[in-house]
Amino acid sequence: MCIFDAPKMISQNTIQQILSRIDIVEIVGEFIKLKKRGANYLGLCPFHGEKTPSFTVSPTKEIYKCFGCGRSGNTISFLMEHEKYSYTEALRWLANKYNVEIEETETSPEYKQQQQLADSLYVINSFAQKYFSENLFNNEEGQAVGLGYLKERGFREETIKKFQLGYCLDEREAFAKQAIKTQFNTELLVKSGLVTIRDERVVDNYRGRIIFPIQNTTGKIIGFGARIIKSNDRAPKYINTPENEIYIKSKILYGSYLARQAIDKNDECLLVEGYTDVISLHQAGIENVVASGGTSLTPDQLRLIKKYTNNLTIIYDGDSAGIKAAMRGLDLALEEGLNVKLVLIPDKEDPDSYVNKVGAGVFADFIKNNKKDVVIFQLEVALKDAGNDSVKKSTVVNQVAETISKINKAEDFTKQQDYIKQCAELLKIEESGLNALVNKFIRERVSKQEAKLPINEAIYHDDRSKKGASSIEDDTLSLLQKDELHERSMIRSLLEFGLREWDENKKVADYIFEEAVDQEMIDNKLLVRIMQLYKEMYEANLEPANKFFLHHEDEEIRNLVTRIMDISDDLSPNWKDHYDGKIFTRDELYKEEVFSSLNYLKLRKIKRLIDTNQKDMEKPHSSEEQLMMLQTHKALKDMEMELTRQLGTVIFR
Repeated sequence: MCIFDAPKMISQNTIQQILSRIDIVEIVGEFIKLKKRGANYLGLCPFHGEKTPSFTVSPTKEIYKCFGCGRSGNTISFLMEHEKYSYTEALRWLANKYNVEIEETETSPEYKQQQQLADSLYVINSFAQKYFSENLFNNEEGQAVGLGYLKERGFREETIKKFQLGYCLDEREAFAKQAIKTQFNTELLVKSGLVTIRDERVVDNYRGRIIFPIQNTTGKIIGFGARIIKSNDRAPKYINTPENEIYIKSKILYGSYLARQAIDKNDECLLVEGYTDVISLHQAGIENVVASGGTSLTPDQLRLIKKYTNNLTIIYDGDSAGIKAAMRGLDLALEEGLNVKLVLIPDKEDPDSYVNKVGAGVFADFIKNNKKDVVIFQLEVALKDAGNDSVKKSTVVNQVAETISKINKAEDFTKQQDYIKQCAELLKIEESGLNALVNKFIRERVSKQEAKLPINEAIYHDDRSKKGASSIEDDTLSLLQKDELHERSMIRSLLEFGLREWDENKKVADYIFEEAVDQEMIDNKLLVRIMQLYKEMYEANLEPANKFFLHHEDEEIRNLVTRIMDISDDLSPNWKDHYDGKIFTRDELYKEEVFSSLNYLKLRKIKRLIDTNQKDMEKPHSSEEQLMMLQTHKALKDMEMELTRQLGTVIFR
């Protein structure tokens, strides 16, 4: 693939504009708090829970690395990891941030159709929200029925507007007629869930209901919840948007857009069940709250919470249904490394009614003083249900052991051991026995995961489980052959110093291309490809900036370049305080680095030629051929000695 081929959908020109504006400290700093430490920035890693910051961002190299879990990458890979974006979605996010107009290349008809469909649904939803809000505030029926109901529930007008609430008139086709008059496509209106087809007529789906717009994390309206007001035994209390290209229920938490800053500020997410619970708590000044919509928590929802905090407090009704609802998704939350607490609202109240009954201050104090550890609470409830039944109690032991086994991150080991101790006391069993059972569940899960992995990945994951993630990357690098380390060093020099002066007549890139012209000196073919891409750009008089490779569309290239541009070997900013005399930096010693790497690779090639020549000499040959091979051997050994001497000599000073 030519380097000038643009990734699908976004032109190369647009990508270059985006990359020229990227500031990794600015982007990463939008998601985690960073503090300057020497030339770099330091913060708490967003990919694993930690109390001591080990997540380092290098503005000069435009990469990050966590020295706790080993994660590393660049600005785009950070957005892909943290926000779960695709490569193209990350570029679009950056384009939007830096006000870069996106030029699109030719794309497949299927993609164009999908993109147009999503855009159309956003437009329809935006139109519908304005229509329903207009009904609520300016229509006689909307004011009397919809607004009257909301005010009776205690919602103030500014709160209603904040959440963009609305009302759908109790008429068969009021919205449908307005939407069709505005020339919206009927098929798309049906897909949005706002209308349906009955008796070959387009009719409103949410007639006589309060409308709750649902936003994604960027504030766009992706769907609606609609609550019936009149008592109607046959009709469901709530109707929600059917799943479509922009509304995927498992990835949504109601209120997340309005709550995200408060969650970050409070370092805690409150999870409730319903829309009105969220709205009432916001009105009371408690804004770090989202709703699950009454469904089991999903991994995507939990990851959405973890973007902002590791602390999740579930607030549900105190009845048996509320307790069961609170327990759903517990194991997933523990697997994600969240610290989960549970608060049960008393007297058959829900968060909405309780905060209106006791007031914001009392409610906040109640939450603060009544948090239960969700694992211990689950065990207490299960033991109460089991009573004296030994079979049921045995099931409880297995259930709690499996739950504790889900806390399997290295940094949570102390938490896991604490749970084992507390649960063993409650179960009145030996702590060592429960510990063994927990480990059994961990081994079984690891075995199942490894069975699904290619053999190399399985070995890698097994190593991580035995050693802990923090040491894996160092171990892997130490196991790499020195040959590859020198290959990487040469490519790193090319990327960082290629445009620097080598002598009066050439740049570093010219010298490297001359000396490594046959490329046989490099075994790693991906490194060869990076070198070829650099050469293409260089010879086309384009500046082969690091950003091009760090943010390349090919995942293999950007991952390898990120590893090559590692920051673990940077000098500590405090080193000069402990060392007398001049400390030379890589920047100052770039010629030595280039020369050393190239000479090592030359030496390796010569050693291989010597080995090949020696093996050939062992075969039968004529005396002339034998003499030629001996002369070749001497010449190669002389070259080997000269290169060895040069490698041990300080040059260019």
